[in-house]
Amino acid sequence: MNNTANVPTSVLNLLGWLFGLAVLAIGLVNTFWGNDPGFGIFLLLLAFVYFPPANAILKEMTGFSIPGILKVLLGIFIIWASLGVGELFEKIDLMMINL
Repeated sequence: MNNTANVPTSVLNLLGWLFGLAVLAIGLVNTFWGNDPGFGIFLLLLAFVYFPPANAILKEMTGFSIPGILKVLLGIFIIWASLGVGELFEKIDLMMINL
């Protein structure tokens, strides 16, 4: 049974692109202006989970697609880790000073 039957696919794709770009930006900030470039690279890789073309390629190669609920849980983890533990706002301040 499809849980997203009432939500148009274009809306889900748009949300995927927007959140993927946000995670990509957070990953870039953490990679170049943080004290933990490994965490930033990890976020850069996780950003591809949200891009619809990457999801389509994964499904084509493996026959498996990442379920929406797992993406939501992963998104909550990313937001918690980058805002709470990763001190994102302090890293953005460092980035603005360097620019």
